[in-house]
Amino acid sequence: MPESLGVAVIGAGMAGKAHAAAYRTASALYQPTLPDVRLVSIGDVNAEFGRAAARRFGYERHDASWEAIAEADDIDVVSVVIANSLHREVVEGLLAAGKHVLCEKPLSDSLEDARAMAEAARAAESRGNLARIGFTYRRTPGIAAIRELIQDGTLGRPLHFSGRYWTDYGCRPDAPMSWRYKGAPGSGALADVGSHLAYVGEFLCGDIQSVSGGQLSTAIAKRPLPLGAVMGHDHAAVSDQFEAVENDDVASFSAEFAQCIGSLSVSRVAAGHANSLMFEVFCENGAALFDQRRPSEIGLFLSEGGSAQNGYRQVILGPEHPYLAGGLPMDAPSVGFGQNEAFAYQARAFLEEVAGLPEAESLPRCATLDEGVRNMEVLAAVAESAQSNGKKVSL
Repeated sequence: MPESLGVAVIGAGMAGKAHAAAYRTASALYQPTLPDVRLVSIGDVNAEFGRAAARRFGYERHDASWEAIAEADDIDVVSVVIANSLHREVVEGLLAAGKHVLCEKPLSDSLEDARAMAEAARAAESRGNLARIGFTYRRTPGIAAIRELIQDGTLGRPLHFSGRYWTDYGCRPDAPMSWRYKGAPGSGALADVGSHLAYVGEFLCGDIQSVSGGQLSTAIAKRPLPLGAVMGHDHAAVSDQFEAVENDDVASFSAEFAQCIGSLSVSRVAAGHANSLMFEVFCENGAALFDQRRPSEIGLFLSEGGSAQNGYRQVILGPEHPYLAGGLPMDAPSVGFGQNEAFAYQARAFLEEVAGLPEAESLPRCATLDEGVRNMEVLAAVAESAQSNGKKVSL
């Protein structure tokens, strides 16, 4: 095991700050089995954003380019949290420089680039360098608990999955133009939040075998250009110049999983739903539901007793559920947590693997880049279905 690991995050936006905070927290989760974690650099071409994030989260410096981080001898582990179209160049460059890389989802903005990244990751791993993708919702205790209930037979085989991930960051026509609104069909809401919903569905119900009924809609056709730099989903001052929106605001499709069928819906124009990942999974022995707006609980229905007394029960998550046992400073029932903590579990899992801790003594490993390609293949199939009047597309 190395004596220490130097960490950097490339991207100081909304998700980049979540990664930066997660590495700061990771060592304090669970028992102190990690080597010393040094918070070295936040990389961002916007110096103001980079310096602010470095100061806020206790990183030693800000670097203005990914190349500076690749060349730095004091950095071992790097999170890449930038526009999807930039992932390939940066991830491949970091791997070539001998860094361990954790890339945000989706893996890229094209399948060709994603597959090339996965190939580079396999080559790097043969040299001892890891490349992983962050499927953060796999770390959500409620979702992990429902998966356990399915796999241990309590709920049994899934029969039907219904999920939606609705957000509202683009619901206003004056929301400023950004890279999120540019790209091919399927690179909008489907890639941004649909990637999450797709891997959550597969996490619970097995691989998606085919998709059908794909629909993509651009609800707001043009957006104003911002007058300055914009971070994440922030609304900011805009000009009177507009550019066309190139991708989808809304997407929906049906999926044939390994064990059941399901319906999935995503949106970035769902007013009133700031960040609403919700699903129900119906199984042989009952059902379970999850709502990201209430992350400290799940709904659980078990087919027990008479129907007159049976129904969904509220299960408050606590120390007996995944990730929470021994993982919170206040390790007690009903202590709250949310999406930010999932990033910390993710960072901890990646650092454990980099440090060489045995898998049996670690959190579940982060997903490989091959799994990231798989996720993009699902999204590409949905886009193909939508462009072909909803035809069935097999994977």
